[in-house]
Amino acid sequence: MTAAEPTAPVSAGTLRQRCAAEIDRLDPRGAFHERAWLRRVFLAVPREHFVPERVWWPYPRPEDGRCPALDRAKAPGVWLNAVYTAAAGLVTRVAPGTDRPGDGVREEDFDSGMSAPLTVAGMIHHLDPQVDDRVLEIGTGSGYDAALLAGRVGADRLVTMEIDAQLAVRAGGRLHELGIRPKVVTGDGAHGYAPRAPYDRILSTVAVGRVPQSWVDQLAPGGVIVAPLVTPFGRSACLRLVGDGHGHAEGGPVPGIACRPEPCGPATGFGSYRITVGDGGQHIRFTPAAPD
Repeated sequence: MTAAEPTAPVSAGTLRQRCAAEIDRLDPRGAFHERAWLRRVFLAVPREHFVPERVWWPYPRPEDGRCPALDRAKAPGVWLNAVYTAAAGLVTRVAPGTDRPGDGVREEDFDSGMSAPLTVAGMIHHLDPQVDDRVLEIGTGSGYDAALLAGRVGADRLVTMEIDAQLAVRAGGRLHELGIRPKVVTGDGAHGYAPRAPYDRILSTVAVGRVPQSWVDQLAPGGVIVAPLVTPFGRSACLRLVGDGHGHAEGGPVPGIACRPEPCGPATGFGSYRITVGDGGQHIRFTPAAPD
């Protein structure tokens, strides 16, 4: 990532096209494979609309271990290129008092972030919402994922939950500015949102170590949950579960990573394991990967 301003301005639309092409290059049979609708929605939604004017590039400088700030007003080209870097997330908020001009921030000061476009598109690929599905999103964050989901199922079929009231208000405002009006709920997503259940799809942008039983209970028969899972094997994975509509769900990891502002790509080396959730418990059956 260079700190130099591009010699000629490049439009957000052009960068969005380049970002989609880079996602294809990084994983040719990944996010947009057999998902033409997802490519259309990705190209239609302005990611930059949801990114704060000041963010932090979450890859420490080698000389001091700090992550630099990117300010749209000071360097709009650098900021916009970072927004559309396919395999890189952004830090959108840091702990109070840690952002000293010119110094950058340390990783331990990160408070909130946006996942990389590659990760966002990959998770929605595996969620695979169908037109008119009822969708619950856990972790509204910036509102960007909600905009993509609304582009597929319609805002009136979407509930998005955010535990941080400040983030929920900001995201709701950004969505409304684009004419997208899902139900935005401020609350703990671990409980789901029963008033609109059952859901055909549940997407969590928040990593979990254990899938809440409430999510499984609120799934329609054949409903799908996609969530970043902190595994007991020292790595994160993107988990996909299918529910039976009676409080049980089963699935396993798919290519992807937890939604964090870090380099991303297909998850490998996990071996084979299946996860079942039901009766208030989560169980993992693990078969080690075959040696290379």
